[in-house]
Amino acid sequence: MSESSLPVFAVEQLPAVGPTTLDGPEGKHAATVRRLRAGEHLLLSDRAGGLARCEVVAAAKDSLQLAVTETWREPQPALRVRLAQALVKGDRGELAVELATEAGVDAVAPWRAARCVAKWDDGPRGAKALARWRSTAEQAAKQARRAWTPEVSEPVSTKQLAALVGSADAALVLHESATEPLASVDLPESGELVLVVGPEGGITREELAALTEAGAHVVRLGPTVLRASTAAAVALGALGVRTDRWG
Repeated sequence: MSESSLPVFAVEQLPAVGPTTLDGPEGKHAATVRRLRAGEHLLLSDRAGGLARCEVVAAAKDSLQLAVTETWREPQPALRVRLAQALVKGDRGELAVELATEAGVDAVAPWRAARCVAKWDDGPRGAKALARWRSTAEQAAKQARRAWTPEVSEPVSTKQLAALVGSADAALVLHESATEPLASVDLPESGELVLVVGPEGGITREELAALTEAGAHVVRLGPTVLRASTAAAVALGALGVRTDRWG
């Protein structure tokens, strides 16, 4: 069975070749929800590029005894993409993170854009919303069988986002009124690319000016307008084809 078809479970530290135990929430999920049994195979991931192929030796009520048969590390792509995703109302923000993670994003920065309907405060409500984005990224990475789980940073202001743009090797702002298509932009072969997706209400002229002054290119994906929750995934697909990210 190929690695791409095996279920993935997250661990804090990748075990060495030999016997190991998968317990805790992941072990319980594997044993009681996935109902893995002796002779079946799975992957363990440290969420930072490390993978271990394992065979189930025995299943308990809330854990699995495993035999680690092989371990390896998968490198990050030469060109990493950091998504600056404007806060989106309701569960559409989590949908944006889920789709972007499945499409291969390397990092996510929640952006407090001026026209965001959703407002994350600095208290418990904001922390809870951030935790949901991080949990969504982790679950989507496992679903997509990715070796790397995207880091979801603390929310950034427009000033902080402009600083990220200025320090990146390239930056793209998706905007419906842009005249330059993404397909025509020169992209670096390596380094970091910042991809900016605005809120439902759009990016203000002041925000657009701050980002372009920092070095961002304003581009469009096509003739139609995409939702704030789906634009990043579509752009990542285009970047995957235009670069070596998809091999």
